[in-house]
Amino acid sequence: MDRTLRTGVTGVMLGMITAPLDGMMLGPALPSIVRDLGGLEYFSWVATAYLICMAASTPIWGKLGDLYGRKAVYMASILVFLLGSGLSGVAQDMVQLVGFRMVQGLGAGGLMTGALALIGELVPPRHSGRLMGLFGIMMPIAFIAGPLLGGLFADAGWRWAFFVNLPIGAVALLLIGAAVRLERRRIRARIDYLGALLLTVVLVALSLVASWGGTRYAWASAPVLGLTLIGVAALAALLLVERRVAEPIVPLRLFADRNFTLAQVIRFLGGVGMVVAATFLPQYMQLVHGASPVVSGLLILPAMLGMVAVLIGTGRLISRTGRYRIYPILGGATVAAGMLALLLLRPGTNLALASALTLIGGLGVGLLMQSTTIITVNSAAPRDMGAASGSVTLWHTMGASLGMAALGALYTARLQDTLVERLGAEAATRIALTPEALARLTPAAREAVHLAVSNGIHAMALGAAALGALAFALAWFIREVPLRDGAPSAEPATAAA
Repeated sequence: MDRTLRTGVTGVMLGMITAPLDGMMLGPALPSIVRDLGGLEYFSWVATAYLICMAASTPIWGKLGDLYGRKAVYMASILVFLLGSGLSGVAQDMVQLVGFRMVQGLGAGGLMTGALALIGELVPPRHSGRLMGLFGIMMPIAFIAGPLLGGLFADAGWRWAFFVNLPIGAVALLLIGAAVRLERRRIRARIDYLGALLLTVVLVALSLVASWGGTRYAWASAPVLGLTLIGVAALAALLLVERRVAEPIVPLRLFADRNFTLAQVIRFLGGVGMVVAATFLPQYMQLVHGASPVVSGLLILPAMLGMVAVLIGTGRLISRTGRYRIYPILGGATVAAGMLALLLLRPGTNLALASALTLIGGLGVGLLMQSTTIITVNSAAPRDMGAASGSVTLWHTMGASLGMAALGALYTARLQDTLVERLGAEAATRIALTPEALARLTPAAREAVHLAVSNGIHAMALGAAALGALAFALAWFIREVPLRDGAPSAEPATAAA
């Protein structure tokens, strides 16, 4: 790789890392945000609004890149993200912050999509394993550095959790503009606005069902059932529209390739595995062992380091041998084993052992992420590289969102059942699950909470293990199609009249 290409890739990576880093910084800073802005009833929407807009805009950015050039579109997505970051940093109330986070999410949808598509166009799949491994490192780095920076910004001023994106994004724009060289092209075609609208409705409905079902409303309640029907109807309409338009937002022809379809489903399941490492394990560390938010983030370091090692190692092996089918098979089995290993987490489990157990799941998720990315890129024609990369990000995002809801329901239900069994229904409802509140409980009540959290982790782990086993079973149907070894040429694109 020459110096110019290295400089361009560095800029692409800096642009990509801003979104996950922002998400991980926000968690420790949220209590300070609510303290300053109020609006506790909008607390969850600070994250939900961002996630919905990110998921909905992901395939749109990918298609825009296919039509109008991936470099310019990627730089535009960075600008939108930076605009949302700056506005979020100056928000004066919670409603404003939620609205500005929506702008931020719209830009974030193009960051991962544009980055993967740019690499797919600059480097052929046969030689992209190492670069894909470097891309995969960005997510674990964000998970490690994010909580630390978020904790620091919570003390120094939460607005810096948004402002810090501005210099990083500015450097990324300068490097990409100066060093990335691609053939200019513009395809004359109409944007599939109806498809984009229907896709947004589907994603919003599914996200609200995942967010509200079993928490704000019962699963069989009218709002949840109504949203489910709206989502199903919008999905059916989307499939009809995408079959007829000249330039669909989600090209259904991609799913005619078996490897592509399997890679997306497995990527969805890998997104669920990321939720376990990033969300539920820190709760166990905080509520059972009394670790601070920053320290609990560090205690899942083995999972992140395992993910990094696998991403780099498999990237090199795939580049060297051209063979990849074995890695999603191993990934599914390792994720299932890693989730089952979490059944060893109990109130008295040594903290060092609890931290080490996270390594297995991290290895499995890394195997799934790396292999499905390369399979996706290899299964798509150069014309559809942006849409294919957008599909990877979309399925991963939805896996994380829906996995959070489904596994969160298992976790919460088992936790509440244990508290009721040990303390009674009335006492269980009065317990606040924060480290500060637990310190004020009686020893018996504190022991009950520790057991309840451990049981909740066990229920979640069993559900995640089942999904890992499903990924393992599906991976056996992947075919070992030779990786393209030529430059990803600018395949001539034709647009329907």
